[in-house]
Amino acid sequence: MSQPCSKFVWYELMTSDAQAAAAFYRSVVGWDTKDADMPGSDYTLFLAKGTDVGGLMTLPEQACAMGVPPCWTGYVSVDDVDAYTARVKAAGGQLVREPEDIPGVGRFAVVTDPYGAVFNLFKDYSGQTPAPIEPDAPGRVGWHELHAGDGAGAFAFYSSLFRWTRAEAMDMGPLGVYQMFAIDGVPVGGMMTKTAEVAQPFWLYYFNVAALDAAVARVTEGGGKLLVEPHEVPGGSWIVNCTDPQGAVFALVAPKR
Repeated sequence: MSQPCSKFVWYELMTSDAQAAAAFYRSVVGWDTKDADMPGSDYTLFLAKGTDVGGLMTLPEQACAMGVPPCWTGYVSVDDVDAYTARVKAAGGQLVREPEDIPGVGRFAVVTDPYGAVFNLFKDYSGQTPAPIEPDAPGRVGWHELHAGDGAGAFAFYSSLFRWTRAEAMDMGPLGVYQMFAIDGVPVGGMMTKTAEVAQPFWLYYFNVAALDAAVARVTEGGGKLLVEPHEVPGGSWIVNCTDPQGAVFALVAPKR
């Protein structure tokens, strides 16, 4: 029997002002927040209808010293963090943070793909069965988008590493090819070569909201900014790219304006 595909299982915001960021996302996305109650760690959980969907922490001093700005990052499930770390490096990726245990939770490592986009590897030790994912429900992550250093090369890297497969591809003219990818047969994201204006390759996460215009108003009222104006995408959904007040980039997706 073949192994299941690796999946995004967690999303984490590292920021310069955790309290302000928590209030912003509670308003914009509709998440609840609660303290993670982890000894020796100041970590806040984001919840959608009572289910943990992500976390929030203040940027560590080491990250600040390296010039890391406020940002969102995703965790991808693997069965052996150390083995996958070695595979990432062998495929041209870089190790940012050595594999490390989170007592009672799991083991993780911070890595990059060969072009510099950061993501995390994660092995769950908690023994908890994850709640069924409702990818279209408000508060969930509805899409994962890689602005890659090289779209084709990045797809080859991730498909080999995680067994992700090709879905539909769209020719966007001067912007190149937008290659959607599927996990266990379900399209969950897309990859494209980044534009020249984007300084660093990165993963962009789309948070589901019920209606886009109302959420956009909450973004601007809360001190966030729009990077790309709201627009409709194939399939009928509406999206917008934003930054929060601390500068972390995120996106929103909704079935209607």
